[in-house]
Amino acid sequence: MTDTSTQTRSVVIEREMPYPLEKIWRALTQPHLLQEWLMKSDFKPAIDHRFSFSADWGSVDCKVLEVEPNKSLSYSWEAYGLESVVTWTLTPTGTGTHLRMEQSGFRPDQRQAYGGARSGWTQFFAKLEQVLARSE
Repeated sequence: MTDTSTQTRSVVIEREMPYPLEKIWRALTQPHLLQEWLMKSDFKPAIDHRFSFSADWGSVDCKVLEVEPNKSLSYSWEAYGLESVVTWTLTPTGTGTHLRMEQSGFRPDQRQAYGGARSGWTQFFAKLEQVLARSE
């Protein structure tokens, strides 16, 4: 018998983007670019760096867990009782980059947070694509 109280869910969004790894990496790691598509932050791509994202609705406390430049980035994401991990994975393709984002750690009783993350990340990805389209 499985213990459903410990099972968690993840939000996964994947996109093929016609941009090089380095350009997408900059958008994921430079605070002035992060602010344009995600939120204000004092992010630095350094393991154990503590930072926060802030928006009109509040803030998210984070800590960098893993950094592999132009390949992967992972950080904790804690807000309003949610303790999760966001992991970005960049894979080169023939025409650009496959970008995958996974936010893991949603408990069964966090349906509202899970739904909010699903719609939120979809909007963030749309903004990210706009930033990538116009930035050099």
